[in-house]
Amino acid sequence: MAISQRQIQRMQQTLSPQQIQMIKLLELPTMQLEQRIKQEIEENIVLEENERSSEEDADELPQQISVDEYLREDETPSYKSRINNYSKDDKQRPVYLTEGRSLQEYLVEQLGYRNLSEHDMRLTVYLIGSIDEDGYLRRDLESVADDIAFTVGIETSAEELERLLKIVHELEPAGIGARNLRECLLLQMEQLPMNSRSRRLARKILTGYFEEFVKKHYEKLIARLQVSEEDFREAIAEIRRLSPKPGNLYTEGGTDTTPYIIPDFLLDYQEGQFQLSLNSSNVPEVRVNRRYVEMIRDMVTSNGSVHEKDREALQFVKSKIDSAKWFISAIKQRHDTLMRTMQTILDYQQEYFKDGDQSKLRPMILKDIADRTGLDVSTISRVVNSKYVQTQFGIILLKSLFSEAMQTDSGEEVSSYEIKNLLQKCIDEEDKRHPLTDETLMDILNAKGYRIARRTVAKYREMLGIPVARLRKQI
Repeated sequence: MAISQRQIQRMQQTLSPQQIQMIKLLELPTMQLEQRIKQEIEENIVLEENERSSEEDADELPQQISVDEYLREDETPSYKSRINNYSKDDKQRPVYLTEGRSLQEYLVEQLGYRNLSEHDMRLTVYLIGSIDEDGYLRRDLESVADDIAFTVGIETSAEELERLLKIVHELEPAGIGARNLRECLLLQMEQLPMNSRSRRLARKILTGYFEEFVKKHYEKLIARLQVSEEDFREAIAEIRRLSPKPGNLYTEGGTDTTPYIIPDFLLDYQEGQFQLSLNSSNVPEVRVNRRYVEMIRDMVTSNGSVHEKDREALQFVKSKIDSAKWFISAIKQRHDTLMRTMQTILDYQQEYFKDGDQSKLRPMILKDIADRTGLDVSTISRVVNSKYVQTQFGIILLKSLFSEAMQTDSGEEVSSYEIKNLLQKCIDEEDKRHPLTDETLMDILNAKGYRIARRTVAKYREMLGIPVARLRKQI
């Protein structure tokens, strides 16, 4: 095959490194932005953290910076070389984090009170390390034995691990190390005194009729156990007091067990006026270190030329300053884009933000906000993703404010949140002995003027975390 060359002309859209940097910064929530800024300070020698100031960074930074512009930098006000995300009233508040013992450390500490040999102790500690955060041992003992042989170098068997697992089952919290829900509930029952008829009946249900209990075949269970409905109800109440996730019973851990959210926006509503601000109390303020600007000045002679020996160093410092100013500019642009988007959402959902009544939420999709801000839909998506706003009625995930529109029989558009609230109300008020099926719920909503299909009812019910009618049944 002959080799030939030819020219092809085509249009192709590409993103510059600065645009890519801006996109990545836009996606970051407040906590990750703080970490990203600190990382940039470590990587770029000309960036430094600045003390808080009330000055406003109003001027745009040049996209292409020459040596002459650097030399004139000493005549430029300092606010042009830094960003400021704080108001006069903001104060730096230290954040104190305490890290308690993990669940595994707590369990190993309890093993110290057991009279175990060194061999048994090492194997039991490995077993504890295989327990997940819910408190379950979800791996079969043969696989654990193989891992111990490869990683620890100790030959063991599933039977020996079964013996040691029984020791783990005796530790606190009750139910720890269970391999399934049935075993978890039975372990918790074993640590309770069987001093009542309801507890003995509850243990009998978990031991011999667990499948029927899970499927809520209550009438069948009452007939098989030959007990009264009242006794059966008390036994079910005893089972419901048990925890399906024993790991959650341990609450001494650190941030993993007690997660918290740092809102990206702060919204205050007083005397009919909204006050919106960006939460930047923990975000470092950065600026260009002026020592490096002076370094460039020293490298340039009086006639504007650069010595050959200084040319490489000057180019290095210049590139770092370019990068620093681009980063500062990207942070400022992020601030402007976030505030612009959030202000538009506030204007669109003003009635909702007054009191937090979800029935007042207007149908809103990303394109609605994109059209009003003049930004791209993908930009709006990046802004609202993983961002929170703190209001007088709680912290709200921005993404949760977006909902599809549905039409009533009168042609009026309503938010899907209104449908979900009505669905939740119907299920809350239903007869738990005869819970409403999805088809019945569809008929109720249609009778109220909402055009909705049964599969849509099922979708919304699952989004609300509500099980099917059979699993909602009570006696």
